[in-house]
Amino acid sequence: MMGASNSTTRTISVVLALLILTVFPHLVASHTIHRHVHHHKPTAVNTASPVETTPDAQGKVPLNTVEEVEADELLTPEERALRDQSSHQHIHREFHEKRWLGGRPWRNYRVTRGAITYLTESRTSSGSTSTSTSVTSTSSIAYNDTSSTPSASTFSSVLSIPTASDSLSISGAPIATSYPDTFNTSSAVSTLSAPIASSYPEELSTASANGTLSTSSTPVASSSSTQESTTSKATATSTQLLDGISSSESISTSDGIISASTSAPQLIITPINGPSTTSTSSSASSTSTIASSSSSTRDNGGPPINVLLPSFTLSSTPSIVSTSSRTLSTQSVSTSVNPSGTVVILPTLTDKKPDTTGSVHTSLETKGRPSTVPLITSSISDPTSLLSATKTASEVATSSAPAMVSANIFNDPIATGAPPSNIGARKDHPVVRQGIISDGPIGTNKFYANMFLGSQTSPTFLFPYSVAWAKGKGSSASWGLAISHIEASQRVFGNTDKVTGGASYYLNPIGIQSMVISAQELNASSILTTESPTAYSAIVQLRPNAAAEPAVQFPLVQGQAFITALYSGATPMIQSGVYFKTVTKSTKEAKSGVVKYKFVLNDGTKWILYSYHTGGGPLDLEVVNDGTAKSKAPFYGTIQIAKDPGTAETYYDTACGAYPTGIDLSGTANGATGTYTFSFIKGGLSGSPLLMFALPHQVSSFDDGTRAAVANGVGLQTTTKGIATAVLADSWTMVESMPVDMSFYPWQPGVGNKAAMSENTRAYIRSIAQQELSQDIMLQTDQSSVYFSGKALSKFANIIMVLNDMIGDKDLAQTALTKLKAAYARFAENRQQYPLVYESAWGGVVSTATYTTGNSGADFGNTYYNDHHFHYGYFIHAAAVIGHLDPSWLKTNRDYVNMLVRDVANPSTKDPYFPVHRAFDWYHGHSWAHGLYETADGKDQESSSEDVMHAYAIKMWGQVSGDGNMAARGNLQLAILKRALNNYYLYSSSNTVQPAQFIPNKVAGILFENKIDHTTYFGNNLEYIQGIHMLPLLPCTPLVRSAQFVAEEWDAFFSNGRADQIAGGWRGILYGNLATIDPAGAYAFFSRPDFDASWLDGGASLTWYLAYSAALAGL
Repeated sequence: MMGASNSTTRTISVVLALLILTVFPHLVASHTIHRHVHHHKPTAVNTASPVETTPDAQGKVPLNTVEEVEADELLTPEERALRDQSSHQHIHREFHEKRWLGGRPWRNYRVTRGAITYLTESRTSSGSTSTSTSVTSTSSIAYNDTSSTPSASTFSSVLSIPTASDSLSISGAPIATSYPDTFNTSSAVSTLSAPIASSYPEELSTASANGTLSTSSTPVASSSSTQESTTSKATATSTQLLDGISSSESISTSDGIISASTSAPQLIITPINGPSTTSTSSSASSTSTIASSSSSTRDNGGPPINVLLPSFTLSSTPSIVSTSSRTLSTQSVSTSVNPSGTVVILPTLTDKKPDTTGSVHTSLETKGRPSTVPLITSSISDPTSLLSATKTASEVATSSAPAMVSANIFNDPIATGAPPSNIGARKDHPVVRQGIISDGPIGTNKFYANMFLGSQTSPTFLFPYSVAWAKGKGSSASWGLAISHIEASQRVFGNTDKVTGGASYYLNPIGIQSMVISAQELNASSILTTESPTAYSAIVQLRPNAAAEPAVQFPLVQGQAFITALYSGATPMIQSGVYFKTVTKSTKEAKSGVVKYKFVLNDGTKWILYSYHTGGGPLDLEVVNDGTAKSKAPFYGTIQIAKDPGTAETYYDTACGAYPTGIDLSGTANGATGTYTFSFIKGGLSGSPLLMFALPHQVSSFDDGTRAAVANGVGLQTTTKGIATAVLADSWTMVESMPVDMSFYPWQPGVGNKAAMSENTRAYIRSIAQQELSQDIMLQTDQSSVYFSGKALSKFANIIMVLNDMIGDKDLAQTALTKLKAAYARFAENRQQYPLVYESAWGGVVSTATYTTGNSGADFGNTYYNDHHFHYGYFIHAAAVIGHLDPSWLKTNRDYVNMLVRDVANPSTKDPYFPVHRAFDWYHGHSWAHGLYETADGKDQESSSEDVMHAYAIKMWGQVSGDGNMAARGNLQLAILKRALNNYYLYSSSNTVQPAQFIPNKVAGILFENKIDHTTYFGNNLEYIQGIHMLPLLPCTPLVRSAQFVAEEWDAFFSNGRADQIAGGWRGILYGNLATIDPAGAYAFFSRPDFDASWLDGGASLTWYLAYSAALAGL
């Protein structure tokens, strides 16, 4: 790290210095500082859970330093630079320092207010007749660090604890780059003069009560095992000096690894390797005194390292050891048998703390999310002349296409052919498919995407649970799948906003490993694969290595009541980072062949495990320690785990054995009534009914049969969507009232379309439309962004529709339509600045902007599948209007527009080119806008109103193009969005789903799967946050944004002249929104003689605002 020119002498005290500095590199923990939270108040702490660390290419295991900025003066320049590069001040500040002691790292520290605390991990191992050895010693080392990797001859590898009459010896053989894990005490003493081999078994044992540590004189061969039965324990006290900082510490070891609570330096010391012997234990005790000293010279250009080992005392007494690390060693437990089952009671936790706080991300994850304001703000030049009619009315004919609807509106694909030939094709994508076992298109915006993105360790939110690959990290240090469920009491709220009176955000901690389902065969070489991802499900597999078959598989489906694991001969391990308090094996089977265990964790939560075997014997778990229960034999069958809120056990007993593997979505449209049905695809015991959890918007729309299947009183909290309700049924059916009468004109709930205006009003609006249509349509729509181009096309389409249908000037409308069709042709012919391309790596049509520029956030991340339903929704809407005004246009443009619909809303697996429902999530009732970026808080969406726009565009394109099924799906989506958004995005005073602290904000801001943040990606202005849920103003707007909600929001933030203080296009957006409750007031604003064109978003028109508000007001 530091060169000789700037090296400083570091003086360190060492307990049993270099005594046993070789073993268990896999136990050396890398630590990450997280913002820990509990209940409602985030609190920074100086603790981190030890995790296993994977050796690098040279076999070295780096230790991560964990830093607090108060001790900035103790950081090296490199560390400061690395710290300052962190873009997220709230999370994951990692600083890595590799200090190699004889080829391995030896320092792992946290800087805390002027002192350095060394962090280490301990193994736990004891039994009722265990033997422990306590050591008290004082020692010191002078160490001048002039190189990051000292030569192999730096330190001795031969250390032993002799009998009372012997002295401790150190010889000068080099230490190799990795180490065996063999630790043994016996009566013999030997020394090692050869390097230790590069891999290791994990065998530990104790020989006798007065035994001594011995080392082998030959290298240990490459091997691996997991036998651990040592019970040695050591304690030591030392006085240390590090860079002039004095401190004292009390250190205890288990299995020879030192662990301590200190106010200053703490050094990792591990046992030396020794011959493997049969493990024995004794309750006898003995005491001996040892004195020894030694020195060793560092031969790498620096000063010598002096080692002083003063006298110390050895004693052996029976002991029960409990330390804070993850191990497979056994603990002393008590067992009781009662009529209901056998209860294993774990010891009370003393020196370790269950991780019940996790970590939170209070700042936005902005990767792929540019800060561009979503308004067209470029200046629009005034026309030099007014448009005049050059076409006759006879050339204009509006469409009235029939809408034939199938019995199942989801059954038939829109099309099955390749995209139009002018759309380029390529096989690559900037994001490589990682661990996906599936041919064909992949759902890029689906709930399971974190399983194949980035580190593959960010959570997958199933509602009500989340799961994440532990990957050797976290408090469980497991390689299995961790399960978490968060209660409302664990939420973290931001500061109260001074304007809104609501919390600035609320979020849920992640990383709490309540229960972990794993297998003994999983290890640091394990990989995660995802098989058969669909719109509603995926199968996650954990494999011991890339060439192995899955050790365990997890079918994941939104709303599942059990986390289900499928085994085919691996050895199950059930683990926890919250740690077991009691484990009970039920005497009575839940049902024939189903074994049942109950786990009570140290946070008081209760979890139930069910298992049935399909081969071999039933699951028989042995409680190894407070963090692990392991099967006594390989297992063939199913394990299911569910959290019991206290009311669910009877229902769990009824449903156990069955699990969902997918959803078959079907739907009907009969007049204004639409239905959609989830028919769950089941696995497991066919005779068991399926238990699933439904979200509030689903429960409120259940048909009578589904409502009768609700498990009364059984609910679990979700992260952002209230209480999920358990339903005991193999299918659900939801019923909605669809806005089938909605067309292109202003529309009002309960009233319908409103297009009539007075003659004077029509004349005034015609003059405005003529001015706006005289602008350069080709120029305004020729943007480098798909999003902004689409907004401009949609704007002009609406102006022409008003002129043709509401004003009645068909000649002028036809003339303008010719200009609009020419502008649209640039995109249909793929001649825009960044043409579209079909890429087959994921299966979709994307902008070439990222391919060309290398910027993953180009065009709001379109190439990475961000916001496709927004971007293409505007194009689809514009096409629907053009096709409405000129049905002949449909013939040459149908395939292009259908391609855009297929990309965002393909309904059928029969379409081989696009995934099913990329954007809209039929479980959540709205779309997700976030594409191929790993996100710790899950998928998100900012603009709920643009989500509504895309559904409206699909409805109208289906209606105009004669695709009745598409129109019906659009109608159904609009109805579902009305219900879902008013639960999760738009908060009237009657909202009972969202926390009371957040409802005063009135809108979500950005809704994630794991948090809601009252902000935007482009700024925190109130008009941005509220306004992004208003634009664009369309006939569908008042369907979703009810009069009650709009009135409450207006009165809270924009009434009494406050809206007139807003600058730019946001003022027009606010007044357009006002038309829902005060159309006359909105019309008065837009018709002001001094109206400033800068109050218009470049994607909105004065013509449409005037026509919309005038028609609703009856002016």
